[in-house]
Amino acid sequence: MQSPRLSRLLSALTPAALAEFWAGVSGPLVEPCDDETVLVSFLWRGQAVSTRVRWGLDLLLERAPGTDLWHVTARLPAALRTVYHLTHDDAVHPPRDASGAGPAHIDPVNPRVLHFPADPTDPDDYHTYASVLELPAAPPDPWSTPRPGVPAGTLTEAVLPGVALGSPRTVAVYRPAGTPSTGLPVLVAFDGFPARRVLRIPAVLDNLIAAGAIPPMVALFVSSVEKSREQDLTPTPPIHIFIERELMPWARETLEAGTDRRGNVIAGVSLGGLAASYVGLCAHELFGGVIAQSASFWWPNPTVAEPQWLIREVAQYPHVDVRFYLDVGVNETAAGPGGAPDQVTAVRGMRDALTGQGYDVTYAEYVGGHDYVNWRRTFADGLIAVARL
Repeated sequence: MQSPRLSRLLSALTPAALAEFWAGVSGPLVEPCDDETVLVSFLWRGQAVSTRVRWGLDLLLERAPGTDLWHVTARLPAALRTVYHLTHDDAVHPPRDASGAGPAHIDPVNPRVLHFPADPTDPDDYHTYASVLELPAAPPDPWSTPRPGVPAGTLTEAVLPGVALGSPRTVAVYRPAGTPSTGLPVLVAFDGFPARRVLRIPAVLDNLIAAGAIPPMVALFVSSVEKSREQDLTPTPPIHIFIERELMPWARETLEAGTDRRGNVIAGVSLGGLAASYVGLCAHELFGGVIAQSASFWWPNPTVAEPQWLIREVAQYPHVDVRFYLDVGVNETAAGPGGAPDQVTAVRGMRDALTGQGYDVTYAEYVGGHDYVNWRRTFADGLIAVARL
């Protein structure tokens, strides 16, 4: 399907017409289609053998003959929010700067950029950038931006021995403004650095607490470095032991928080969502709520063992009062590693396994992919669903 505006340009393509066209471009072209979809055209100008849109979308651009104009038009849901970047000539790595140039780069005509800052405690981490596509009917994100008049909680850092995980772990501690930590419930969030900086969980907590949507709570942001993340967040005893025997006892003794399991929540995205669900099930005496966003319930890789292990294990755990919030993007339909089930299939399977065992499950599918701009918005929905007032 072709963009009407591009069709008019390409039907009478002259240097003057092309210059006038570029002068009016301030991002991907968005044009009406029907009540639920719009036409979105991605554009680039330059020299390359091939050009693609990647990350939340996968689209191949074509070059207008005799010009440096590259373009592709797609019919997309009007409610879509996602991230993307441009790559040329089969580049592999996502953009590592905001220049808009190089073999992989943000969209130079789109001013909306998402920055994934490098974790200063991880020598293997690096800055990453993406362009943000937010279409006209994308749901609002009212909770993740600091609000005037809402006091911000405090953040401090501690380093725990991490004996079960084999190395020390940095834990950032959030305390709500104006409330002593004594007696408060605890939120444990995996992938602690991006959870703070990209998901903006501290701002989400500030706003929800101020609005009375959730009770005041302490948050413990547990970091993993790139080299050990996959191992840290697999549903195996080390992560369970670390949470049960080190992190939560430390929170009770040092912060005097997290003593009533009913108010405690454990959360994560992707592999972190898998780990949060596993710990929530096997350490049910510690947590009353689990937030698992686009969780990797396909695990393990079928080249290693039969996929969807945790889904099958749900029936083996004693049923207790643990509330679950699960979500996934409708675009997460690509096969998992090694041919494992796709994310949508696996998350729906986990939903069905939990509800079949009588768990309280809030489930949502959003229009988007496996990306932080959606998790940032829906994390507030998860807290509202599982945090006890």
